Amino acid sequence: MRLAKLLAQAGIASRRQAEELIGQSRVKVNGSVVTDLTTPVEPKTDRVEFDNRLVRVEEPIYILLYKPSGFICTVNDPQGRPTVLELVRAVKERIYPVGRLDYDTEGLLLLTNDGQFTNLIIHPRYKIDKRYEACVQGHIQDTELNILRVGVNLEDGITSPAQVQLLKRDETMSIIELTIHEGRKRQVKRMCKAVGHPVICLKRTTLGFLTLDGLIPGQYRYLQPNEVSRLQAMALHK
Repeated sequence: MRLAKLLAQAGIASRRQAEELIGQSRVKVNGSVVTDLTTPVEPKTDRVEFDNRLVRVEEPIYILLYKPSGFICTVNDPQGRPTVLELVRAVKERIYPVGRLDYDTEGLLLLTNDGQFTNLIIHPRYKIDKRYEACVQGHIQDTELNILRVGVNLEDGITSPAQVQLLKRDETMSIIELTIHEGRKRQVKRMCKAVGHPVICLKRTTLGFLTLDGLIPGQYRYLQPNEVSRLQAMALHK
């Protein structure tokens, strides 16, 4: 396989980022620095190093976690907050979160050691739908729901149209369901705040066709091979 693909499969970076690392002369093959992006390698026999550390290619694994509130989506946290990796301690492979959910947001989160897969899921051009259930302050109006549907003008540009369904509302709070495919930082919270209804609590309920069925907060399961293939096909055929 090509060198960049091996680095991606080893979880070093996405394939595009791996190509940049190769161009920066940070990768060696059998003791020699390699900068040619087309360099082929044999994972079982060639010695590949990144920043002078041996790169080991593990079998790819894919995990669906029901993330509780109160965990941060990172491998290490300088502030000492609990990370989602503490919920999957039994997993021996070196895995990392696919995208992020905020510290106080719960719901469906994928973890993997497959850099290519991660890029397919999080890059907005692949348009994998993500559905959230948001409890927001106040009695949200139909006109405000329509603004969410057509696009909200945020500081980093107008959001793509969202699918929005009202689940419940009274004078003090409302519950809505939003489906988006973008992955901007804190996007749902910023969208709701922009229409005058800050989020009280937020939960991601689905990603593509995946749901939280059968799990409670803190539990996880491995994706089936057909689920991984289906997600990859959804992204590439958009």
